Amino acid sequence: MARAALPYLRGQNSGHIIQISSLAGINAHPTLGAYHASKWALEGISEALAGEVAQFGIDVTLVEPGAYRTSLGSGAVWSPQLQEYDHLREALMSSGSAREPGDPVAAAQALLHIVDAEKPPLRVVFGSQAYQAARRLYADRLDTWAAWADLSARAQNVNT
Repeated sequence: MARAALPYLRGQNSGHIIQISSLAGINAHPTLGAYHASKWALEGISEALAGEVAQFGIDVTLVEPGAYRTSLGSGAVWSPQLQEYDHLREALMSSGSAREPGDPVAAAQALLHIVDAEKPPLRVVFGSQAYQAARRLYADRLDTWAAWADLSARAQNVNT
């Protein structure tokens, strides 16, 4: 869709591409690898696209919602389940990550706010639970990178 819209947006030197990703685009849960891979790919291509089209006055925003009341799963095609992974699926379903799904109407209103923003964000998380989860995720990543910073430096330079 973005590829089809870009010639028009470049021609008018303005526009805004909204990509609906997911909190699943910045974290991953066992048994959902293919879904996460699609969201991580969308995140990467959208971030690259944002850098490519900024010169034309085009904004790109990745919306990373948590759980929402939708019928997303009703049309999904599921691969056969292997009982060796049942405990992982059960743990995911009981984790509470989807216990308070967001309201799609509220999300639509927030989306309109982003579209009207003078300087829209590249990324925005929808949902207070999703926001807290994203904060924890990035804090954990920063802590891990800091704990391994010496090794990271040694990996760059053999004399370190």
